[in-house]
Amino acid sequence: MAFSKKDITKVLETITAPGEGKSLIESGSVKNIVVFDKEVVVDVTISNPTLQAKKKIEIEIMKAIHEQIDQKIDVKVNVSAVVPVKEVEAKENSIPGIKNIIAVASGKGGVGKSTITANLAVSLQKMGFKVGILDADVYGPSIHLMFDVADAKPLSVEIDGRAKMQPVESYGVKILSLGFFTDANQAVIWRGAIASKALNQMIFDSHWGELDFLLIDLPPGTGDIHLSIVQAVAVTGAVIVSTPQNIALADAKKGVAMFQQENINVPVLGIVENMSYFTPAELPNNKYYIFGKDGAKNLAEDIDTKFLGEVPLVQSIREAGDVGHPVALQDNTPLEKAFSEITKNTLSQLVKRNTDLPPTEIVRITTMSGCSTK
Repeated sequence: MAFSKKDITKVLETITAPGEGKSLIESGSVKNIVVFDKEVVVDVTISNPTLQAKKKIEIEIMKAIHEQIDQKIDVKVNVSAVVPVKEVEAKENSIPGIKNIIAVASGKGGVGKSTITANLAVSLQKMGFKVGILDADVYGPSIHLMFDVADAKPLSVEIDGRAKMQPVESYGVKILSLGFFTDANQAVIWRGAIASKALNQMIFDSHWGELDFLLIDLPPGTGDIHLSIVQAVAVTGAVIVSTPQNIALADAKKGVAMFQQENINVPVLGIVENMSYFTPAELPNNKYYIFGKDGAKNLAEDIDTKFLGEVPLVQSIREAGDVGHPVALQDNTPLEKAFSEITKNTLSQLVKRNTDLPPTEIVRITTMSGCSTK
């Protein structure tokens, strides 16, 4: 069949540029199209430098041209990667269909942040809300394990003529995690820029649908990934997770300070204290404060932040996470009630935040102000 450059352009409008949320044509990724008889050459530039991204876009272009025009066309795709030197323009719009984006963070690793995220999501879902989780802990993803979908793979769906990732659903919660795309036995060794590009693809190249809440499970600390998230989407509020001991509290305080910085300015909804005390099964009335008592509660008072609640150190929480069945799924148990109370307090603070404060803006960082040069 006869075809023209215009036909090829129309096909490329149906393919999403990696990490852009726009088609190859809209994003300006297509630099040149040459059509000669039964031969087509397409030159494409993308901002993701990984070999997987280059190969994926090459295969998508060839497949689309063959399926939509003619199988006999000789298609050659030249893919190059260019990382802009200029600061990437922040996206003006947040994720379509998502009402509230809640970041769950901790200044320190090992405090149970992912466990709190998983059970917060389940509690919200049980209250009737539509909930999703983005596992942004790129170097140690665990949400897919906690929801018993370790072997699942997101499917591709066509939305408005473009291919999008369909989040995996478990217990009524939509989930996207880097754990779906990486070998469980291999370490993820990426520089910050590549990790941020992978996150952008999970955010903007996915079909989340209508959600009341998207919870973002952030990695520990205050680094590249945190900055990438607040530059990519308007985070409604943040929940900080800590354990009661002074070392963890010192890092939690830094986590709060990061969100409260003038150039980030994401409201902190409050602090959750995990592993607050230990109660042996054979002594249900006894509480042993292994890591100290009321540490997060006192910190919340000191920095004028809401204390959202406490979670005891209980073996069944760990066991439930290991088998992919969060304890908040239980009915009328002390642990289910503890997470329900934390969720209600978080919702209360969110309503107050949305009533008293304007919508959060996407962060635009154009200088290195605030960073030490020593």
